[in-house]
This record gives sequence, C-alpha cells and structure tokens, in this order.
Amino acid sequence: MSDHEHAPRVIYLGGLGRSGTTLLERLLGELPGVIALGEVVHLWERGVLAEELCGCGAPFPACPFWGRVGERAFGGWSVRLAERVLALRRRVDRTRRIPRIAHPDLADYVRAYRLLYAATGADVVVDSSKHASLACCLVSSGVDVRIVQVVRDPRAVAHSWSRTVARPEDGRPMTRWGPARTALHWSTQNAALELLARRGARVTTVRYEDLLAAPAPTLAALGRELGLREAVAELPFLDGRTAWLGPSHTVSGNPMRFHVGRVELRRDDSWATGMAQGDRRVVNLLTWPLRVRYGYWGTA
Repeated sequence: MSDHEHAPRVIYLGGLGRSGTTLLERLLGELPGVIALGEVVHLWERGVLAEELCGCGAPFPACPFWGRVGERAFGGWSVRLAERVLALRRRVDRTRRIPRIAHPDLADYVRAYRLLYAATGADVVVDSSKHASLACCLVSSGVDVRIVQVVRDPRAVAHSWSRTVARPEDGRPMTRWGPARTALHWSTQNAALELLARRGARVTTVRYEDLLAAPAPTLAALGRELGLREAVAELPFLDGRTAWLGPSHTVSGNPMRFHVGRVELRRDDSWATGMAQGDRRVVNLLTWPLRVRYGYWGTA
C-alpha cells in the first residue's frame, strides 16, 4: 500500500492519562465516518507482541478488524515489524526531542502510522495515544492531523493516578504515580502541546469538565472545529448526560474502552474530599501557571 493511498484525516487526542481522553475518543467514534483506534502508540507492544484484548473483546490476533488492517498495511502483523517500530520509537519518539524533532529515522517511524491509518479505510481516524512527542512526529512529517488537547483539573488527575485500578486485560493493577510525579507530567505534556500550537500545529483544547457538563454542545462544537460539521449535525447516541456506545476496536487505553451500551456521563470529583491537603499543595505548586490558564483557579 502506498503511504498516501486513501490517507484519512487524523484526530489525535493529546494530554495526560486520566484526563478523559478515552471518554472523548469513544464519543467521537460514534460519529459516522469516524473510527476510534485507541492508543496506537501501544499497538506494537500490547497488541502485536503481548496479544492483549481489542476493545471488541477479542485477542488482538483474532480481531477481524485488526487482521484486515495488518494485512493491508504490512502484509500481516509480525514480531519483526513490532520490534522494528518499537526500536524506531525509542530513537525518535521522545519528549525531549520536541524542541528539535528532526531525526534520520523520523520518516520511517511515521510511515508505519501512515500505513496503519490508511489501511483502516476510514475517512477519519481517532488516535488517542496522548503523547505530545508522537503528535510532534506526525505534524513534522506532514500527516493530516488535528490535535485535540484534553485537559482536566490536575488535582483530579493526580488523585486518579494515585488510586489502584485493575487492568481488564489481566487483572494486574495499572501504573500508579504520586502527586508530584503526576503534576510534573501534567505540566510537561500540556506545555509541549502548547508549544506545538505556537509552531502552527492545529490544536483545539477541550476541558474534561466542560464535556461532562454539556456533552452534546461540547462535542458538536468540537466536531465543527475539526471539520466534522455534517457528522455532528445529529447526535442520536447522546441524551442529556447519557450516552449509548457501540463496540469499538480500540487497541489500548482506559478500561472504559470495553464498555458497550448505556453510560452515565458524570464527573468524578472524588479528589475534592479524598485528596490529602499536602498532596493538593504539591500539585497546586507544580501546575499553577497552566492550571490558571485552563481555568482551574481555586487553590482549595
């Protein structure tokens, strides 16, 4: 397959995990002509090598959708392919390289994503890989990408990262971070996305809190901004703060990627009562410039 054959538009969801990217991705994936792929950056390790579950519930090697994509893009999935892309990622796709992303292997690395996106056959794909460094690689290589920066109150994010959550794939606990580490990552990722916007990348910011307060208006406004005006003209899967989600083929991400059926769109503000004052002070201190920029004024 040619790199540019049926090149779809790419909606890239950026930000730090636990900020609502999976929810937004699932909602966008319900729009006609849009396919949500999950965190494609992890496909090579978790899908091809570890054979973890697709969002449809099937193991990655047994999923018909991903089988077709792999065959069209690469002549089939292989350990050799996955290991090559992962080796390229380690050399190219690094946050520290964002100020000067140029690298001899950049074109080869991005080509794997170009081929994969095109092989879906979709008009629009959603990649919720989140990493600002991958977004930078795609933008720098001329991929038709629109970045959606998803932000959430950093105190809520830090509280979420501190909790124990089991991975549906194997029951093992997901990674946990302390408040200081989460705050630094929150600031780093969002600052990097701000830098991409200043360089001319097409970046739209969406707050998790706004999406949960008014799902349909927020999604419709975002769709129009992304050039999906016809797709968001009607949103039959949304009724107030209730959404109905169909099966998805997301390759990696939050456990919500497996949910099918009705879901109530409610904010999780458990941090307000469950977060220690000392932890709040740490997060407030380490995130205050961007926290204020995004409208999270309070210091309580």
